[in-house]
Amino acid sequence: MRALFTEAQRIDQLQQLLASQLQPAAREHCHVAAWRDGRLLLIVTDGHWATRLRYQQTRLLRQLKAFEAFFGLERIVFKVQPTTGTAKAPVTEGRLSSTAAESLQATAETVSDPRLRAALERLARHGQPKD
Repeated sequence: MRALFTEAQRIDQLQQLLASQLQPAAREHCHVAAWRDGRLLLIVTDGHWATRLRYQQTRLLRQLKAFEAFFGLERIVFKVQPTTGTAKAPVTEGRLSSTAAESLQATAETVSDPRLRAALERLARHGQPKD
């Protein structure tokens, strides 16, 4: 248990050093996963941030090597791992104003194509209150 706690503290220290070298916007999207055998594994929240960080990899590698904690660093590896638990916005049923619904219904009455007329009438029903 003590070894696990020590490793967690080490990762936290490495995370703080990494954050000090990242742009403020990137800090919440990049986290230290492991550091061993000259290889630093960073978990990135999405492909967009992974690409941006890969472009900065040479600079980041040079800056991190300056810290004693990263002595022997040879390579940075980025792994994309999307965050979990992000709630999607609930889907809401669209409603038209009564004016828009009346306009669609009036247009439908002037259309000779039966499929187009039916589609316009379906759209017009979105403006009517549910019974």
